[in-house]
Amino acid sequence: MIPLPLALPGCAKETSDTRFTKVDHLLSEAVARHEIPGVVAAIGQGDIVLHRAVFGQRALVPATEPMTWDTRFDMASLTKATVTAPAIMQFWEQGRLELDDPVSHYLPEFAQNGKQAITIRQLLTHYSGLAPDLDLSTPWSGKEEAFRRAMAAVPTGPTGVHFVYSDINFIVLGLLVEHLSDLPLNIYAERHILTPIGMKHSGFLPSPLLRPIIAPTQYDDAHVPLRGVVHDPTAHRMGGVAGHAGLFSDADDMTLYAASFLDRRAGRSSLYPLRTETVRLMTSPQSPGTSDVRGLGWDIATHYSTPRGDIFPVGSFGHTGYTGTSLWMDPDSAAFILILTNRVHPLDANGKAIVRLRHDVATAAALALNLPQAR
Repeated sequence: MIPLPLALPGCAKETSDTRFTKVDHLLSEAVARHEIPGVVAAIGQGDIVLHRAVFGQRALVPATEPMTWDTRFDMASLTKATVTAPAIMQFWEQGRLELDDPVSHYLPEFAQNGKQAITIRQLLTHYSGLAPDLDLSTPWSGKEEAFRRAMAAVPTGPTGVHFVYSDINFIVLGLLVEHLSDLPLNIYAERHILTPIGMKHSGFLPSPLLRPIIAPTQYDDAHVPLRGVVHDPTAHRMGGVAGHAGLFSDADDMTLYAASFLDRRAGRSSLYPLRTETVRLMTSPQSPGTSDVRGLGWDIATHYSTPRGDIFPVGSFGHTGYTGTSLWMDPDSAAFILILTNRVHPLDANGKAIVRLRHDVATAAALALNLPQAR
């Protein structure tokens, strides 16, 4: 079990291991350059969090607030890998679906516009040929309208040929979870994923009472920073619960998730609610060909894989979130790197900086852990 740290005061950091001085420097410099308002980061190996860092501010406007370890973040697309993909795989373990089944077998409306052959595996690996997102150029709202638009989506390329990262894929997978479970996705996730792992600070639609410890994101239409309200515009239109975005969590829960996941993958004792062989399947190449390699929900080797840095090997895996979150895990060393920022607060600018920061922190962490150089 990961030892639970105390909340850290102000802009201080907890230097639990002096090997990670370079990591701290990279994080603090990113704050000093105003690339991110603040950051919470953790480096772990096995069941131990070796290093915890907290720098900068949780909020900049309308008033500054210091970042703290217990700050909760909009996890954005980490929702895909940590909630929606394992939910689908729970139904796979139960024999309720097969990965190469057409999605339209379960959601007949999905067969529209040439999508009748798109499989569950192709959604999970982003090889469906669907567009990156639903059309947001005209006003619409509600889950029913999102369902209608997702079912009517027209492929923009051939199925099973090219990797195109698409929120539509996981919107549909979230809808499939709801269809198979007869539960809203947020309730299913709480009962079957978050609670079994022991994640007490995570979920969709956080209570307004929690807003003081939630990191705000971008200004809304009224020029008020979103706080406890999902940043992703499509998930926002869907009411805050979607298969591609909507999860809120903190560093305690996400380090617990990472350790539990890696323990289960290695066959060690774990509360992670999938079997070892299932987790290994999810984190092994499941996409066609040898370029743009994806697992089932997890990124392995694509142009999104910069959180691997220069040293962690291909075979490690992870995911990022648009708001500035990322988690990368290496099964060989049992190491993981968690970075939580609200880099879109108060404005969405300088997105390249967080990409570079993730890469550099991963490289510095791997060097500190004395991992072998990637070949």
